[in-house]
Amino acid sequence: MRALVAAAIGLAPVLLFVLLLSVVDLPPEGPTSPKPLLTADPGVKK
Repeated sequence: MRALVAAAIGLAPVLLFVLLLSVVDLPPEGPTSPKPLLTADPGVKK
């Protein structure tokens, strides 16, 4: 039982940090493109 409590106490800050990062959603650094990323290979350009 003590091990479970210790594990929960140890993981709580990590989980809070991950949740904080997902909520804040920091913008990427540098210029960004307005075009969406391709999800498939368009093939050879002619």
